[in-house]
Amino acid sequence: MTPLQALIEEAEVDRVLQICNACRYCEGFCAVFPAMTRRLDFNHADIHYLANLCHNCGACLHACQYAAPHEFAVNVPVALSRVRAKTYADHAWPPVMSGFYQAHGLTLSLAIATALALVLMWAALLNGTLLQGTIFAGTPSRNFYDVFPHGVMVGLFLPVFVFAMFAMGMGVLRFWRGAAPGAITAFSLKEAVGDALTLKYLDGGHGQGCNNDDDAWTLWRRRWHHAVFYGFALCFLATTTGTIYHYALRLPAPYAWLTLPKLLGTLGGVLMCLGCIGLWRLHSRRHTAHVDGHQGSIDQGFIALLFIVASTGLALALMRHSAVMPLLLCLHLGSVMAFFVTAPYSKMAHGAYRCAALLKWAIERRQPSQPSHSRLKSEG
Repeated sequence: MTPLQALIEEAEVDRVLQICNACRYCEGFCAVFPAMTRRLDFNHADIHYLANLCHNCGACLHACQYAAPHEFAVNVPVALSRVRAKTYADHAWPPVMSGFYQAHGLTLSLAIATALALVLMWAALLNGTLLQGTIFAGTPSRNFYDVFPHGVMVGLFLPVFVFAMFAMGMGVLRFWRGAAPGAITAFSLKEAVGDALTLKYLDGGHGQGCNNDDDAWTLWRRRWHHAVFYGFALCFLATTTGTIYHYALRLPAPYAWLTLPKLLGTLGGVLMCLGCIGLWRLHSRRHTAHVDGHQGSIDQGFIALLFIVASTGLALALMRHSAVMPLLLCLHLGSVMAFFVTAPYSKMAHGAYRCAALLKWAIERRQPSQPSHSRLKSEG
């Protein structure tokens, strides 16, 4: 997106929100509208804050009397969606990666995962572990560390994970400073965490859910998002538990099916797979008026990469004793590494920025409403 295009998109959001601020019919739908009514004009920081507060549920579009074919052609979900993409690019760290978000679509996601998996296969082939258990070698191994030693795995993935978390954290910190939210309190933090974990604003403002294919309500977007999120959390917890087993309890992998790391990882992987399939199906059927068409491939790339991570992990657990275990291990590790390498510049970023916006709203709603700069100037 060029600087001129960015200005045009922000001007469109300002136009739409000015109309919404005069109407206020949707004030009870989600946090965007009460936050909007606290402002009489919308500067750059306000526009990006409200864009990331929006969950793109579509309820306001179907309720809007000024939506197309009205001459005002108000479309809040699409206008804010386009600005969100600019938020991720503007705050990317390091700044040289700012253009990667727009380029990071389905094809690039699969290409990165494939390339990293091929590199790992080549390394396993060179050390003689890729073909073990096939007609070219002896009895198949049951231990992942026979393919790649534990120290090698840690050396490969720890720097990638640390970089991903640091890069995403730096981006959100820059966004947070620009938003000038005020002091964090225990009440605001508790509310923001609760809103994020329950996906409160995917209920359409009335508890019946979002719009997806048409103006009918559905809770499936919220359910599939929950499946992906909590599945990912369980997988992360499984990895953390495995680390505790390895270092604190001196119990290295592989683990039996009824151990905590295996149970958490299996349940998390199943939830992620189901959630990704559900989200892909909803995304493919989404009404074109709800979404920015330019971001379709970015959304698909994120869902596809998450599905590959989860499905190869489950396949690896099920086929640990087979001759294809080394190959599956390379595929799984390659997809996991690709996920974390691209996480700060993929749709994964929306979760972090949205949590920051929810926290700002939880702080802001407890503050007295202040007149905007333009109003102060006009009254002066």
